[in-house]
Amino acid sequence: MIQLIFWCLLIYCLYRFIFELVIPVSRTVSKMKATVQKMQEQQGFQQHTTAQQPKKEAPKKSSTTNTNDEYIDFEEVK
Repeated sequence: MIQLIFWCLLIYCLYRFIFELVIPVSRTVSKMKATVQKMQEQQGFQQHTTAQQPKKEAPKKSSTTNTNDEYIDFEEVK
């Protein structure tokens, strides 16, 4: 009789362990893998399209600079 109760309890614990922990964790892991793979594909696509676009030239600085800017001396305040 005690063996029967022990086996029933063991089977119940295994059932709960499998259906409340193992299966949900495996589903979550598979969803995370799919999400990460999708993000990597999007990143690769963005890098691929960025590489094909022509690079914009930086605006050229004017050759004449104003050297008569106003200069303010630093004064220490006590």
